[in-house]
Amino acid sequence: MRRKGGFTVVELLIVIVVIAILATISLVAYQGLSNRAYTNRVVSELSSLARATEVYSTLYKHYPADVDRGVPAGITELINGSDTNWPDAPWPNSVYDYDYWVEDVGGVPTETVQISIRFCAQGETDLSNCSFPNEPWAEGFQTNSSYYWCIEGACRAHRTEPADYPGECANCKE
Repeated sequence: MRRKGGFTVVELLIVIVVIAILATISLVAYQGLSNRAYTNRVVSELSSLARATEVYSTLYKHYPADVDRGVPAGITELINGSDTNWPDAPWPNSVYDYDYWVEDVGGVPTETVQISIRFCAQGETDLSNCSFPNEPWAEGFQTNSSYYWCIEGACRAHRTEPADYPGECANCKE
């Protein structure tokens, strides 16, 4: 008897398993590249915003007042020539937030200036409504956690939280 041409079930299963393994490897590699792309864009944009904030301070002899979930028009004007607000932050559902506050540190009024990225809506208390990055440093983030660029002062995740509250500083040296 002559065998007819074609693949056996075992051969087909082996091919399917190999394709599934290759697809999984490709997906993991893509997610890693995507995460790095977000981080690289964030560092570049935070650096630009920080430089513009320092230029603003030099020009006007003070930092702009704090704004809720956004960047002051004076800073964005220095970057893009118009007072339109800076776009949303790179991570899905995240926004830039310029933070400025003065607090008493050992009897001395101290300014803190930072550009933060927020992952939860303002006043949100339910973590399931937040969109944290899939990064090791974001593990344990809470509703007021942020990724931030420290310009001056005692920067931290949120002005109302203690220094050890979960957050990640983009330019702080450990």
